[in-house]
Amino acid sequence: MKLMTPLPKLIRIGQRRYSVEVVEAMLEKCWQGCVDYTAGRIKVARRSNVSGRSFKDHEIQDTFWHETTHAILHDMGSPLYKNEKFVSAFSSRLAKAIKTARF
Repeated sequence: MKLMTPLPKLIRIGQRRYSVEVVEAMLEKCWQGCVDYTAGRIKVARRSNVSGRSFKDHEIQDTFWHETTHAILHDMGSPLYKNEKFVSAFSSRLAKAIKTARF
């Protein structure tokens, strides 16, 4: 499945480069994505490893911005990078702002 809106292959956050991988499903139960700060990798799943349901394009995009928010906060040294409630609230607003931006 090709994404309607492609994700970057690489993204720089602070001094670190992160590769971005879209995988079929995450190995960890219930996760849609994750950040490996040590390896410099953001992974986003195409489908649920619990239900098998394929994620919609906007869900994959939202997960990418969610994981990117974790990485930005981690780079800033903020303890908020571990706060799922904050990261979810912030990243959903970020994703909406990006989707509605007009140039």
